[in-house]
Amino acid sequence: MSSRSILIFCLIAALASSAGWWVGHRAHKSAPAAATARKVLYYQSPMHPWIKSDQPGQCTICGMTLVPVYEGETGFSAQAGLVELSPSALSVIGVQTAEVRRQPLARTLTVSGTIEDDDTRHRLLVARAAGRVEKLFVNHLGAEVRAGQPLLTLYSPTLLTAQREFLEIVRGGTYTADALPAARARLLQAGLDEKAIDALVARGEPEPLTTLVAPYDGTVVTRDVYEGQQVELGARLFEIADFSTMWFQFEAYEQDLPWLRIGQTVTVTTKAAPGKTFAAPIRFIDPNLDPANRFARVRVELPNPAVGPDARRELPHRVYAEGHVQLDAPEALAAPRSAVLRTGAGNTVYVERATGSYEARTVRLGRAGDSLLEVLDGLRAGEKVVTQGALLIDAQAALSYSATSDAPQTTEPKPAADNDVALSTLAEQAAAAARALADDDLAKFQALLPALRAASKPFPELPPLSDAASLDAARQNFAPWSTAVADLVRPHATHLGWHVIQCPMVPGRKESRWLQREKIVQNPFFGSAMPDCGEVVE
Repeated sequence: MSSRSILIFCLIAALASSAGWWVGHRAHKSAPAAATARKVLYYQSPMHPWIKSDQPGQCTICGMTLVPVYEGETGFSAQAGLVELSPSALSVIGVQTAEVRRQPLARTLTVSGTIEDDDTRHRLLVARAAGRVEKLFVNHLGAEVRAGQPLLTLYSPTLLTAQREFLEIVRGGTYTADALPAARARLLQAGLDEKAIDALVARGEPEPLTTLVAPYDGTVVTRDVYEGQQVELGARLFEIADFSTMWFQFEAYEQDLPWLRIGQTVTVTTKAAPGKTFAAPIRFIDPNLDPANRFARVRVELPNPAVGPDARRELPHRVYAEGHVQLDAPEALAAPRSAVLRTGAGNTVYVERATGSYEARTVRLGRAGDSLLEVLDGLRAGEKVVTQGALLIDAQAALSYSATSDAPQTTEPKPAADNDVALSTLAEQAAAAARALADDDLAKFQALLPALRAASKPFPELPPLSDAASLDAARQNFAPWSTAVADLVRPHATHLGWHVIQCPMVPGRKESRWLQREKIVQNPFFGSAMPDCGEVVE
């Protein structure tokens, strides 16, 4: 209802009241009192129809004079979904609004995965000829080798014979020139490189021990031989991996896949490289979803140069890492996430019709950003929605419209309503503090302490909340207070839209509880150490 409609409604109500008085006055003058007197059923606020009384007076919300409703009349009916708040109520609740407008949806997708090596850059070194390993120059895993670096020496009768045959062909000159390429190829096949063959020709004598060298730069990831070991043709000797490029692999769930695309930049952090951030594009999105867990694997290729005096790689193999993907979408009609109340009946927002007047509106939502939700239906650009205090307005609406029965009601303020608002405020503050601890955010929790104490004042049965200098101390202090708050809210949890969640593992306590809007557990007593420890009990 617009402000103009409200004004017209109030004028009609006032005129109806005046007309009723005038008609009654005329009838009183023209007929005997016993025949013309009408019985007043109750007095009602024309602006706030749920405010009724058996005595004349003023509306406790807007101050308007209550209008008598006579026997046989229906009185004023409440407008469904419209809530009126007095200036004092607005001040207490702290209502804030934001404009609905078309704007880009921005979202940060946080993912977790592991740093893996690029398995296309693995190479196996195998024995090209049977023999005995005489000496190992690289005898531990993780060793960095360079192309041409000696790996081992091998005594091979087969290779020794091939060298002798090659030298005889070389000495034959033009008579054996046609056989020279084939002989040279046999030596290459047996494991000698071009440099070793040239040295053999210059020396003119076969070398009993053959040195095998690394064919490329890399890191030794497996070693399958020992000194003195007899190896057969084709036996595995070493596996060398190139760690100059690593893969960050994470799992993307179905709802995230529409946001991801090849070439999108991912910033990666890991505790193995504290204080450093690595950025690289997405190179591959697996089109095959895991049938059990419903996710697809996504790969990011990260450059991993050797740094420092010891030429170590910054990203070790198989370490845990986190990634952040900045997602965006074209402009859409969007409202702040904090404006939407999610209930079993759907998604509701409160639209400001005028100062102190709010209309409940059901909306249909689309994609979700970090701070915005796409609105597909139910709102228009330019309308203002309540972003702070919507839950308390909703609680007031539930109380107000449950009071629209025909029974007269006193014009005195209802303690029950005050208590419900106070309880809702307490629940909001407790949930915010629980979320701060679940996020391991001590500074935010400490900033919330004054509001927590203020919200606790109407409930003297709650334990005190003391300051804490560490997360552990804050969680220890918060646990008994949060449990007491959850127990207060629990009988009203469904009505107020809260979930009570319980954790049986808090040190020193049999069980501890906290409040959340969502059913997905975010444990404030363990934070990132055990974020999903707990169960919904209400």
